[in-house]
Amino acid sequence: MTELHKFIVSAKAATYVGDGESIESCRKGSHDLSFADGNYRYLDSYFGGANFIGEEVVYENEIPVWGMNYYGQILNPQKITSAQTGMMIKASLSQMYAEGRFLGGWEYAQDDLTYHDTSDGNLECFNGLEWIEKDGIKVYELVYHGGLII
Repeated sequence: MTELHKFIVSAKAATYVGDGESIESCRKGSHDLSFADGNYRYLDSYFGGANFIGEEVVYENEIPVWGMNYYGQILNPQKITSAQTGMMIKASLSQMYAEGRFLGGWEYAQDDLTYHDTSDGNLECFNGLEWIEKDGIKVYELVYHGGLII
């Protein structure tokens, strides 16, 4: 489990948060990011922009062993843009990943934005919520869940 956890953190840090290169879409209209190291391969495939849905899967020796689904949306487009949201998410998650973890219990503030992430469970089975507040008002949120695939 420790090896899988380390790989997931590395993969997340290298793809969306790390501005990793997109790969050819595996489904019509999807945006896909991939990362590989040793026997592990990670694929993040999502649809949309301001409102989006996606799935992350980790393969070990080309067999799916872990996954996560997520749905995010901008709640108040008058107060925050997609670009501002993305920059705040990347800044926040890069700090969390630098600590070697990806599940909740995280808060990060920058200028007038505060990012929050909470979750229940662990690598094997979890659910969580991330959100951004601007001046104390929730302007973005994302729900996620996932765990081991057996």
